[in-house]
Amino acid sequence: MTYYDSRSAEKKAGVSRFRMRQLAVIAVMLFFCFAAVGCSEEEEIVHVDMSRRERVIVPEYTDAVTYAYLPQYSHTTSYIRHNPLVEYLERVSGITMRQVFPDTFEEHTRMVERGEIDISFSNPFTYVKLAQKGATAFARVIEPSGLPFFRGQIIARIDSGIRRLEDCKGKRWIAVDPLSAGGYLFALGMFRDMGLDTGDFATVDFAPGPGGKQEKAVLAVYAGKYDFASIREGTLEVVRDKIEPERIRVVVSTRDYPGWVYAARKGLDPQVVARIKQAMFRLSMEDPEGGRILANAGIRGIIPAEDKDYDPIRILMAKLGLYSEERE
Repeated sequence: MTYYDSRSAEKKAGVSRFRMRQLAVIAVMLFFCFAAVGCSEEEEIVHVDMSRRERVIVPEYTDAVTYAYLPQYSHTTSYIRHNPLVEYLERVSGITMRQVFPDTFEEHTRMVERGEIDISFSNPFTYVKLAQKGATAFARVIEPSGLPFFRGQIIARIDSGIRRLEDCKGKRWIAVDPLSAGGYLFALGMFRDMGLDTGDFATVDFAPGPGGKQEKAVLAVYAGKYDFASIREGTLEVVRDKIEPERIRVVVSTRDYPGWVYAARKGLDPQVVARIKQAMFRLSMEDPEGGRILANAGIRGIIPAEDKDYDPIRILMAKLGLYSEERE
């Protein structure tokens, strides 16, 4: 049988503590010895005051003109589609440019208002809101259809039972964003015209998270989480590698509305805008380089635009209770 000897244990513990103190003293002595060897008489010992703190300021890109694509797709997709265009504009205009990536439609709008986005590429609904804050349209795109207009679409799984617009009543609807033109508001206007409002659906939800909302709306329907989605025309092509396209049906498309627009923030130097416009209008599908840049961005050209081009959007927004004539 083994007995516990408390006196022996205390003695051993005392010896251990003594040895630890010895080792600590030896370590301190060695430190000063090495310090003395490493420093010559001519070298001055530098004392560091760890109580002092200094704020590190990250430099800002104050000389670059910022360009942002309204985040209807993921940041990766936005970069892939528009970075070649940004690089082209920088090279041809001679103006340093930088692409920035807002997380949401609302953040995009606020950044333009604060002057953090100089050149905004947005849907027409967002533009109308920006125009009320002093932004000015100067260019619009030609869609893959070859026209400067675009549409929204209602999509559903082929096994959903939804074959006509009327079949959507009482069903689960996922939209892209409350400010998405093709992904929500065009469809909402179409439902209003047939006497339906948001309360006539089982649920109306919006795609979650920053960026990539068009893709998420399609994938939510594809996975069966919702009965139908409202998306921008052309989105199915963007996500066709993530789904089996034959399992998705386009139920209906909305009417045509004026296409996506380039706008300059309030106060941006008109000479800067003029140089960027000139570079944009030089792009052509007939030119090999221009054709690659335009096709990569999902457009066929860029043409001049005026604020009045977007009056049909203002009419629709007024019908939806989203527009007043106030302008700063």
